[in-house]
Amino acid sequence: MKLPKVTATIGIFGFFVALTVQAWAYTRDEENNMELYERLAPGVVNITSTILERDFFFNIIPKKGVGSGVVIDKRGYIVTNHHVIEDASKLEVTLANGEKYTARLVGSDPDTDVAVIKINAPPSELVVIPMGDSDNLKVGQKVLAIGNPFGLGQTLTTGVISSLGRSLRSPTGALVENVIQTDASINPGNSGGPLIDSSGRMIGINTAIFSPTGANVGIGFAIPVNTVKRVVEEIIERGYYAHPWLGATLLTLFPDVAEALHLPVRRGVMVVEVVPGSPADRAGLRGGNMQAQVGNYLLLVGGDIIIRVEGKETAQAEDVIRIIRRYRPGDRVRMDIVRWDGSRERVTVVLGERPRTNRYRW
Repeated sequence: MKLPKVTATIGIFGFFVALTVQAWAYTRDEENNMELYERLAPGVVNITSTILERDFFFNIIPKKGVGSGVVIDKRGYIVTNHHVIEDASKLEVTLANGEKYTARLVGSDPDTDVAVIKINAPPSELVVIPMGDSDNLKVGQKVLAIGNPFGLGQTLTTGVISSLGRSLRSPTGALVENVIQTDASINPGNSGGPLIDSSGRMIGINTAIFSPTGANVGIGFAIPVNTVKRVVEEIIERGYYAHPWLGATLLTLFPDVAEALHLPVRRGVMVVEVVPGSPADRAGLRGGNMQAQVGNYLLLVGGDIIIRVEGKETAQAEDVIRIIRRYRPGDRVRMDIVRWDGSRERVTVVLGERPRTNRYRW
């Protein structure tokens, strides 16, 4: 606990004592925290979502949820998590000054857990939080999280980047990569709020915590801002994010399976099924055409085995998906494959745009 510094001056006759109280002395770190909160907190909004559910008697019961969002420009665009607005029939945004606005959903991408909503508020009421760069972050770097946990109003928590390059499952089960791990407290209601660096730039969107109890235990995760920027730009432009699409069902080839099937390679990614007319089909990739039992598993085999994509070895199905995600629809991707007969070829796939309603993910 800090105490004010007190000095006493005694007059020559001892008739008076003059007390001088020195102002509170804050550390540079504290001053940085306070300055950033005062400047940026007005750019963090509270989002209340109303979801219509039915009870046992099929009566419609409104159910409310809360989350946070970040104002990203003066036009009223706000970025948040997909799971904050998922299935909402009504969205209400409360600014830091208490003003409330009905928001409309611009679009969302469940695979990255990013959503964009918009309000019609005067530009003078909107404080924009600038976006930074998440490619050059360092473990140990100071971060701040601003949000609205438990609906108590805006709060600030601080911490450091605990780890980088984490992977996290989105609400759809898709793998979100390069996730930021932090020990800054993130609690229910913080979802969709910004993770900020010491210069006042947003480096991530707080999205989840790891906790056996549901409360913060010092392990929180944020979607990197470079992912957010890429997705948000497209959502604003077209209402959704266009994922690259190969058009094939993939399965990791394990050494024991390769040995049991007498394959010429021990590791790679089996093409189990190819969607007719898909980019994979047009490139000449072949899926399985016969069934084989390996242990307790019945596999569809006979298709190609992908061993490299753009020169990078692919030992697991996730490796292929990870590389493809770096490209956009229309890009050309080279793949080195091994045919079922042992011959090796290189094919070029022109990636398509993944259908928005399709059971084939890749």
